[in-house]
Amino acid sequence: MISVEDLEAGYGEIAVLREIRLRVDAGEVVAVIGSNGAGKTTLLKAIAGLVRPRKGRILHGGTRIDGVPAHQVVRRGIAYVPAEREIFPHMTVLENLMLGAYAGRDRREKRSLLRSAYTLFPRLEERARQLAGTLSGGEQQMLAIGRGLMSKPSVLLLDEPTTGLAPMMVAEMYRQLHRLKGEGLTILLAEQQVPMALALADRAYVLESGWIRTEGPSARLLEDPAVRTAYLGVA
Repeated sequence: MISVEDLEAGYGEIAVLREIRLRVDAGEVVAVIGSNGAGKTTLLKAIAGLVRPRKGRILHGGTRIDGVPAHQVVRRGIAYVPAEREIFPHMTVLENLMLGAYAGRDRREKRSLLRSAYTLFPRLEERARQLAGTLSGGEQQMLAIGRGLMSKPSVLLLDEPTTGLAPMMVAEMYRQLHRLKGEGLTILLAEQQVPMALALADRAYVLESGWIRTEGPSARLLEDPAVRTAYLGVA
């Protein structure tokens, strides 16, 4: 589904990612874990078309998408939900959601997608006419994910979906992500909530200072002494 081969990317003269090799198969949930500054956001932005790689290839379904403009990446079925959420605060919840379905959806399909978003996050339906900027942090994150799903993606890129959320809202968010996984949605997740991310993901990559340090099935990484010490606080 997604294949990243020897990717290098950065900003200006600053190199952030080096020789990244990663794959996400159809129906899989894959986590990229690492500390702040490891390069997780840059990786997702490169796949989403928001950062142009300096070297390497990114393929979606066997077709190269590195260097493809972001709006065309969305049309190919890849939705990116940034950690900053980037909702439109002076528009209603409903208006924000409908923006996610702008890419060639007919009225019937838009209604179906909206119903699915409301089923996943009932609070969005309750707040449909409310300005997005008045929502709580957790509700704004629901809105950002719901808007991404309105594009009917085959791959969902989630960047730190629990940033700034209270523990109860983090647990609720992961319940819904497990639900999306059960529905067969392919997800690439960048996250610092390592135990929850590994409990959700089939496989994971550990990113440190722009390099992939280790990878493997999530269950194995949960038992890896280096991962447990660095990210789970277990000596």
